[in-house]
Amino acid sequence: MLNTRSPLGRLASLKSPGIGSLQVRRPIARRGVRYSSHGASSAPTKSRRKLWIGLGVGSVAFTGLYFGSESFRTPVRHGYFAFQRIATVTVACTRCFSHYRKALNGKYDTKEEYRQALSECHKTCADITRKAIERNGGVFIKLGQHIGALTYLFPDEWTRAMIPLQDRCPESSLEDIQQMFLDDTGMTIDQYFDSFDPTPLGTASLAQVHRATLKGTKQEVAVKVQHPSLQEFVPLDVLMTKTVFNLIDYFFKDYPLTWLSEELQNSIFIELDFREEAKNAQKTQKYFRNFYGQTALRVPDVIWDQRRILVMEFLQGARLDDLDYLDRHNIHRDDVSACLSHIFNNMIFTPGVGLHCDPHPGNLAIVHKPKKTKNQKHNFEIILYDHGLYRDVPTDIRRAYSHFWLALIDKDEAKMRKYAYDFAGITDDQFRLFAAAITGRDFENATNVETRRSRDEILNMTGAISEDGLLSDIMVLLHSVPRIVLLILKTNDLTRLLDEKLNNPLGPLRTFLIMATYCARTVYDEGREFISHKYNSRWTLGRFVEEFVIWWAYFRRQSQLLVYDTGMSIRRYLN
Repeated sequence: MLNTRSPLGRLASLKSPGIGSLQVRRPIARRGVRYSSHGASSAPTKSRRKLWIGLGVGSVAFTGLYFGSESFRTPVRHGYFAFQRIATVTVACTRCFSHYRKALNGKYDTKEEYRQALSECHKTCADITRKAIERNGGVFIKLGQHIGALTYLFPDEWTRAMIPLQDRCPESSLEDIQQMFLDDTGMTIDQYFDSFDPTPLGTASLAQVHRATLKGTKQEVAVKVQHPSLQEFVPLDVLMTKTVFNLIDYFFKDYPLTWLSEELQNSIFIELDFREEAKNAQKTQKYFRNFYGQTALRVPDVIWDQRRILVMEFLQGARLDDLDYLDRHNIHRDDVSACLSHIFNNMIFTPGVGLHCDPHPGNLAIVHKPKKTKNQKHNFEIILYDHGLYRDVPTDIRRAYSHFWLALIDKDEAKMRKYAYDFAGITDDQFRLFAAAITGRDFENATNVETRRSRDEILNMTGAISEDGLLSDIMVLLHSVPRIVLLILKTNDLTRLLDEKLNNPLGPLRTFLIMATYCARTVYDEGREFISHKYNSRWTLGRFVEEFVIWWAYFRRQSQLLVYDTGMSIRRYLN
């Protein structure tokens, strides 16, 4: 007998008209569902069968279209790879944001414990970011290289993590390059060149360079080819970087970095048109031909150019900081340093010349050139590569910058503060930090530009960046200054870094004296322009006196460099 207290007993005790006392309830059939003789529904089976048939037909149709129609395959591939790139960035950002929120909002017993946690967070997030950059390549690698170069802005853990990106750029295959030649020119590589080395001489984030020989000649050329994949994803990548930095700005308001994405957005499409690079190279070559004695600068000749292909004269040299090469060829380090100073100061302070936007050691080389005539001033040439982007320095910024450096050399802090504001909008509260950033010295030594930085000073500055609040102050400062000022700071960093690597026995004094002459010339020209507008007549006593005063200030700066160079020449001759 069934226990009516049990669920089964209660179910069996239920009665229904016309049916015996024992009735097992059958589930109520849903409307529209049929049952087989065994009581099981046949609809799901048929639905499943239809689903599988549909999936099979769809898969066959998709496969046929994908492999049989280029117009179908291209957007599908693009969508798939675009999704991959977006997913890579999204995952990396989510992980980094999570790590930083945990580190910044954690509770710590000591300041040292907080620093240690933040340092570990920097290292972890930098590694996550680098791996995402390497996976996506292209524009992201360029961004990573830029971060690695901003040693005065980003923590040491970040800049060190980005070092591998300097020489770990992915190569484009010869097949892809061959196809690009065909698409862009209607001809194959073999129709242009007698020989074409399939192994690149160097690979960068946007392009790679191959050694080749022009068809029908023995002239060796350098063929710069853009990575074909960039054309497909650059707009998406630029949008993603902008989104990422906007999110950083939203969640971490003390660390504004949107200027980095703005800089990338403003420059990347210009850099991707090699016809612009050809124009810049030819313009720079023509201008500096008149200053060869001062600069020893050599810009490779442009042979021909297309939007994604640039063929130039093949010039190869050693790194500027290859001290063994310099010593083997009896190249004086102080001469190399002086030539570099003339090159970049001429670009900054001369109207209409334009400033090279990517002045890093990889874009410079030096080659020994034995003296053949007495008029040849140097026994070397400095080669400048990669002319994809130049910026003009506005007149008002150039003049205020000149006044600032002359005030700094004269140790006149009041004028330094005035012209720092005119030059970059620097307030009194920001001045000490700006003076340290622009000179590469701590503030106490900012005006001692004629002396070399000691190792202790460098370590103190590196440690100070890790102090609570200082890093965010630097980011806020750099976010607020004009973009051209950042480029000038970057150029200053390059010349200062190379000067230190050259281990110039004469120290940095000559470099700053050279800069002072360019500053003095700019201020002199400004003064003459002011006087010409002030006086209607050229032959007045007041005009003569004022012109003499500004000329004397300019002559004094020039004389300082002349006396220094003369003394250096005598010392070298005696040695």
